[in-house]
Amino acid sequence: MTSLNPWKWFSHRLAMTAVLAGTAVMAVPVKAQQRLRVDGAGTVDTPPLSIPVSPYLSPEAQAFLAEHLQAFAKGISAIDDQGVPRWMANYLSSAKAQFAVDKEDTMVGGVHSFVYTPRGGVAPRNANRVLINLHGGGFGGCFPGCAELESLPIAALGAIRVISPDYRQGPKHRFPAASEDVAAVYRELLKTYRPDQIGVYGCSAGGMLAGQFLAWIQREGLPRPGAVGIYCSGLSFGDGVYGGDAGYVGFLLGDAAMPMPPLKPGQKPPVLPYFVGADLKGPLAAPAWHPEVLSKFPPIMIATSSRAFDYSSAMFVHRQLINAGVDAQLHMWEGLPHGFIYNPDMPESRDFYRTVIRFFDNKLGR
Repeated sequence: MTSLNPWKWFSHRLAMTAVLAGTAVMAVPVKAQQRLRVDGAGTVDTPPLSIPVSPYLSPEAQAFLAEHLQAFAKGISAIDDQGVPRWMANYLSSAKAQFAVDKEDTMVGGVHSFVYTPRGGVAPRNANRVLINLHGGGFGGCFPGCAELESLPIAALGAIRVISPDYRQGPKHRFPAASEDVAAVYRELLKTYRPDQIGVYGCSAGGMLAGQFLAWIQREGLPRPGAVGIYCSGLSFGDGVYGGDAGYVGFLLGDAAMPMPPLKPGQKPPVLPYFVGADLKGPLAAPAWHPEVLSKFPPIMIATSSRAFDYSSAMFVHRQLINAGVDAQLHMWEGLPHGFIYNPDMPESRDFYRTVIRFFDNKLGR
């Protein structure tokens, strides 16, 4: 592969910028530029590229990303028979060693759930507060693995009780079964807590479910919770999961996977088993397309990362929330893949935990 002289690249970009700004600067031709093609529809066909790990990452995160990409490039089994993806098994062991909580296996509102209580006790400010964690897993698995990794650090570091429901998933169950289960847990908690004292959050499928839950309880006439976190996720579907630019950048640079090729005219995108038969642009499945639904959302925290295949959908729903007048925050982490928060041993993950805890502490009723 022909290497590109950095000075020539910079000179060319500077010249292009100057031309657009109306400044006369002579452009320096770049051979590699001739190998980049753009068709009439705006599709960019690039030459071979070598893309290093971002220098903005901590040493721990750089090592994590290299290991993550190598493991995914080799191909790994997604879920083992214990509900823990093999690539996150070591992260789960580390989290259990770091975050001291007591776990109760119980039923909440008729839904099998884990209740996590910090072993050091619930902080006085959180005595009348509770969080509902909606675990990730593509609406088809990762319980208890994702539930543990999403709940343990928040419960322990935030000194707050966290409930993670084992909501119904595909392929056995269909949409909106998970929304119904979360609403059942929420109804039960409303017997003990004010709605503004309840927070809901989740990563990946759990982040999407958090938004779907908000749309569901609007239809059911239930009061909205105090605040919601939509992490590693958006609230819309596209070609190949969340779609958008992230469907290319995220899969390639975050998970060492080739993106799904563009759909042909009339071709339908693949659908997760859980969503077979659902209206994927309807308000209950994809609230991002419905401003009238979004306008009734409580304060929202969205979190994603620049190599995550969800970032386009996350940024889109954040803009839609802002336009709908909602108190919405968008937090992005540089250079990390989808679900990086499952690794508890990086400064970036700790930063995420602190941000989540601060958000709910500021937004929930006391």
